[in-house]
Amino acid sequence: MSNVQNLTELLKDARENRYAVGSFSARYTKLIKPIIQAAVNTNSPVIVQLSEKEVIRHKVGVKEFADEFYRVVKELDPQVPLALHLDHTKTLDVIREAMDAGFTSVMIDASEMEYADNVAVTKEVVAMAHPRNITVEAELGKIGTTDFVETDKDEEMYTDPQEAKSFCEETNVDCLAVSVGTAHGVYTVRQPKVDYAILEAINKLTDTPLVLHGGSGVPSEMVTKAAQMPSGGVSKVNIATDLELAMLAVVGREGHMTEAELNAYPEDVIEKCQEAVRLLVEDKIKNYLLSAGKAPEIVKHFSTVYFRTEESMAGTQN
Repeated sequence: MSNVQNLTELLKDARENRYAVGSFSARYTKLIKPIIQAAVNTNSPVIVQLSEKEVIRHKVGVKEFADEFYRVVKELDPQVPLALHLDHTKTLDVIREAMDAGFTSVMIDASEMEYADNVAVTKEVVAMAHPRNITVEAELGKIGTTDFVETDKDEEMYTDPQEAKSFCEETNVDCLAVSVGTAHGVYTVRQPKVDYAILEAINKLTDTPLVLHGGSGVPSEMVTKAAQMPSGGVSKVNIATDLELAMLAVVGREGHMTEAELNAYPEDVIEKCQEAVRLLVEDKIKNYLLSAGKAPEIVKHFSTVYFRTEESMAGTQN
């Protein structure tokens, strides 16, 4: 049986052994398979993700995305740890839909709210998710953006370490996205940076694994340094825009497409897009995340396998 999991063991092993697990935004159902195939080829754990804004922008359904993820899992039978994660989401109904569809992890992004409101909403999602063995990611601080796919505002506010400690204790969240200098999207005028001192300070105050958003375009040496910090560094790195750019380069387009537009291309073009994405993900795993070859050690510690079967999903499809 394939190793579909929540984030608990994946991020625990990454934190302890000083590497990061890649959380790759497929954005289109056709790009799920090359992400998983890259993980198989490199013997690496991997997280496949989709955000609420991507659902809207690319016109791909949450259940449609989950269905394709589990179809690929059944086809490939990958013996590496996998997770299906709902990235930046502000709407509780979308989070519920993802849980019912078979997502093993969800992110509630209430970072634009006041601290107390962020805590309250995050606690509500944790209460929904944990009884179903679904992990929860939250965000504290404000991560800037350049393309407004994940966030509405290009506003940045670094995460306060003491606040991070209190937030994790109050919410019992499973991992925390922190603002330390990266931004969502493509870096043009603005240059990426990572404030390692803040990462170190947060890690010394909490055992909650930390997440680095805005991984596309950040130099590999910055990410590897952040992952290998003795204090714990970052255990999960989100990579989204780079994958879409690799796909768009194949078809000679800029901007973005909808799910239907990509699916309308001939099969040979789609296969070239998939190959470009697979090669990119393999490179990120080997040279950016340092997670190649880490799968066997994680699998040893699995106690529960989250494999969505037709029988287990029967009650959510009526």
